[in-house]
Formats: sequence, structure tokens, C-alpha cells
Amino acid sequence: MSVPVEFGVAEFPWERPLGARPRGDGTTEFRVWAPRAESISLRVAGRDVALTDAGYGVYEAVTPAQPGDDYWYCLGGQTLPDPASRWQPEGIRGPSRVVELVPPESPYPTPSARDLVIYELHIGSFTPQGTFEAAIEHLPRLAELGITAIEVMPVAEFPGHHGWGYDGIYISATQSTYGGPHGFRAFIDAAHEAGLAVILDVVYNHVGASGTPALEAFGPYFTDKYETPWGQAMNYDDADCDPVREWVLQSAVGWIRDFGIDGLRLDAIHAIVDSSAEHLVEAVARRVHAEREDALVIAESGLNDPQVMRDHAIGGWGCDAAWADDFHHSLRTLLTDEREGYYEEFGTVAQLAKAYHRPHVHDGNYSSFRRRRFGAPADDVPADRFVVFDQNHDQVGNRAVGDRLPAPARPLAAFCTLLSPFVPLLFMGEEYGEDAPFQFFTDHIDPGIADATRDGRREEFASFTSFAAEEIPDPQDPQTFQRSKLTRRRDEELAGLYAKLIEIRRRLPPADPDAIDFDEDERWLRVRRGRFELIANFSSAARRIDCRGATVELATHGEPAVAGGAIELGPMSGALVA
Repeated sequence: MSVPVEFGVAEFPWERPLGARPRGDGTTEFRVWAPRAESISLRVAGRDVALTDAGYGVYEAVTPAQPGDDYWYCLGGQTLPDPASRWQPEGIRGPSRVVELVPPESPYPTPSARDLVIYELHIGSFTPQGTFEAAIEHLPRLAELGITAIEVMPVAEFPGHHGWGYDGIYISATQSTYGGPHGFRAFIDAAHEAGLAVILDVVYNHVGASGTPALEAFGPYFTDKYETPWGQAMNYDDADCDPVREWVLQSAVGWIRDFGIDGLRLDAIHAIVDSSAEHLVEAVARRVHAEREDALVIAESGLNDPQVMRDHAIGGWGCDAAWADDFHHSLRTLLTDEREGYYEEFGTVAQLAKAYHRPHVHDGNYSSFRRRRFGAPADDVPADRFVVFDQNHDQVGNRAVGDRLPAPARPLAAFCTLLSPFVPLLFMGEEYGEDAPFQFFTDHIDPGIADATRDGRREEFASFTSFAAEEIPDPQDPQTFQRSKLTRRRDEELAGLYAKLIEIRRRLPPADPDAIDFDEDERWLRVRRGRFELIANFSSAARRIDCRGATVELATHGEPAVAGGAIELGPMSGALVA
């Protein structure tokens, strides 16, 4: 295994810094991997510059160029952006721009797992303006609530003005319509000043289809060996894959080093197919932790495989945490009685009780939805290495009309999520009862891709009978994006409950629950954590539930009292007893 470029030694030319790097003396170092180019030159600030062949398809030059200068690579008759671009001020079809970012003098202290309360937000719909600058004013209020980290949905340059960001193309460039790299750096600095760590959502399982021809012109960034649901599979284990892997690894480290990002959330790692001895996800975790030991690497894994979070020393991939969808599915189906699609095999209190121990409900048992055994036990992985939620961008936005949890279900959902032994994640607006939907919106600049996205969205919900009569919002309609912007109309009672839950969460012991009990017929759940008992009633009727404590520390509804060793909870409500 070669020594990473971050340590100052490179065995192969692609391990040296890719992209454009100002040298501080009026010159900039340019390096690009382009093994498919029959001829290649650099056009910067209106000048054409010859490149030196460094071997293995890598070309490089040091030439006069300043931060702010635009540049292209000229491949035969094409002028194309730099695959390792860090700024695309005119979008994915415009020139790249030289940018200089001075790394922070000292890193922001990453919160411990016990202190993590994560808030997921989408820059484009978080404010009317949809920019980094506009988002800054709202950060102090999140910190006052008790949020300790914000997770920003992808900002790598994607097609058009607005989108979710999961079809990004230039994985190291910050979305121009949000404010570009300098706007993002100012946002991160403001978050740190407010007392918030910043986690960035990154996508390494594919790139947006609008960008594949440009990348293919340079080299074999893709492979036909595999497929993904969203586009061509990345070439992480086929011939000439090493420079593609390095392109990703340098990008991951760059967000941490140059922007002061405190962690990465790796999107849908189950869609990264890699038969290499070191899986790409393991390599990302290794390189990020080598750059900054306390930086977080959080996987979105649809694998239910604890290998993702186990240490490198015992054959794991070394991620610090992973999202846990089974907790969400177990909770939501109890709250709403939904049973279609992947919810079909959830809906029992026993499943949520199991999820409170470890949120792999499928841990090697049979999945009727998948029609096979799925997952593996994760008892050896500490509880605080799982991220749980009752809402997130997927579980809201991937619904047909992007509707949030029904209002009656929200208090009990928050109670169960925030008082769990896992790391809680809130989706923007849920903390005060936002009613605006979060719909699936795009601004594809290629008509064929726009049509395919629109048709695919409709086909996705063909099997959901509850949506058959509804018109699925057109992702390309600008109003779909506008409807998804936060209104900030507050349910003050719910907002007060969130504040209390986050505050009291800090008083609960960090260890696993001491006991988990439930009654399937009565639809109640009781979880004992030290001297505290979390008691939840998922029934549509009031229930009298035994408890050990005598004092109600918090209740989602009204003022229930303990009498005769039991508490009476109203329908769809919860209480914390001590």
C-alpha cells in the first residue's frame, strides 16, 4: 500500500495533489489524470499552457496563475472542467476556478458521542435565499436548543440552480448557487463560533448523469461491472481504479483539512461495490482519521452489517457510526400504521423493543420484503455508534408528496428518538413542527435526464396504492422546490417539548438500557435506563402501565401522575418516570 499524499510522500504521480493548488508565489500547480486524452493542454487566464507527462496518464504543470483565475483542460477539440475542481462558478459546464483556502489554525473540538445531537439541513430550502450566508443567522438558535452538530446535505457542484445534491459531479467543488467555497467556509466558521460542529454529506457511490461524459473523456472513472440505482457505477476495483480512488480520498481529506469540516456522512455505501482488499469506505475512514483523529465518519449503510463500524484492527471498516433505518421503520409504523413498501414487515412493539437494544431489527433473520435473510447482530458495537431519527431527508422526501410525520404522532416520535441510547438526528424544522413538505426537486439541465427523473419518480410509487390517486409532484417544476422551503411557522408547545427532551437527555445514563419490556396487545413499551423509565403508549386508548418510579420528569401530553405503582398514559403519548 502506498503512502498517502497527506503524509508528504507519493509512490505514484496520481497520489500527488490533484487539481489546482496555488503555491503562494504567483504560480499554481496543476495536476490531472487523463489517460484517455490523445492530446491535452491547460488553458488558464486566457493562455494555453503545455503539460508535462508525469506517467500513468497524469499530466502536470506549474505556471503563473492566481486564486480567482479560471481554467479549462483542452482534450483534443473539447474544453472541459477539472475533475478535481474546487470551484465551478458558472456551474458544471463552465470553467473551473483556482481557489485558495487557508486551513483553520486549530480544529473545532468534535463533540463526544454522548453529547452528539445532529440536525440535518438542506441549504437551498433552509432559508428563502437558499445560500450559506442566509443560513448563518439561524445557527445560534440551533445551538441554544441543544443541537451540537449540523449535518449539511451534499454541496458538491450539481446540475442547475437547486436540487437535493445527490447528483453532484465535481465532488470537491462547492455548489456555486449556494455561495461557492468561500461562502461555505464562512458558514462553517460561523457554525463553530455558535458552538456547532459541521458534518458534510458526501456521495461516492455515483455522480450525476449530466457529468459522466465529461469525466469519461479524461479516464475510466466508471465501470460496467456493476450498476447503481442512480447511474453508472464508479470504478473502484477494475483496471486503472487507483487514480479514481485517490480522486475520492483526496476530496474527503480536503473537506476536513481545508474547510475545517468536523465529519463526513457517506451516502448509501451499500451502493459502493468494491472487491479491493481495502474497501473504499475503509480507505476513506483511514485517510480522514489520519488527517484528523477526532473527525467523524458516519456511514449511511443499508447493509445492517456491524463490520462498517468495527475497528480496522479486527477487520472492520472503521466508521465512527452508521444510520439505522430499522429504528425509524419500527417507530413510524407504530405511530402511523403504514404498511406499504419496505414498511410491510414492520409494525410490532416487539420490533421497537429490539431496536432499543440495537437498531438492527434485521440481524440475520428473514426479511419478507427482501425475501432473504438480512443483516447481522451488532451487540459488540456500542449503542452510541448508531444514528437514529424519526424524520430525515429520505424518510420525508422519498414519500410521494414529501409529507412530514402527522402532527398527532410528532410528540411521541420525538420522545422515543431523543431519549434513546443512540445518537439522535433531527430533520430541519421538526423541532418546532414545520408543516412544509420536503419534496423531491431537481433542476436538471439536460432534457433527457429531466424526463427520465420525472418518469422514474412516478414509476417509483406505482406499487403504493395509497398514492395511486395522487399526482406525484413534478421534480422539475420550480414550485416543487419552493413548496419545500421552511415556513418557520412554529408549534410552540411542540418546540417546548423538544427543548425539554434535549435537555433531559443529558441526564440519562449513557449505557445500554437495563431492561426493556413491552405488551404487544396493549401496545406499550417500557425502557429502563438507570433510575429513569421511558414509557410509551402506542395504543389509540389510554393505558395503565406499571412503573418503578414515583415522579414524572417529563410527559408528551398533559400531566399524568404515578399512583399505585403505575402511570396512566393517554393515547399515543409517553412519559419519563424516575
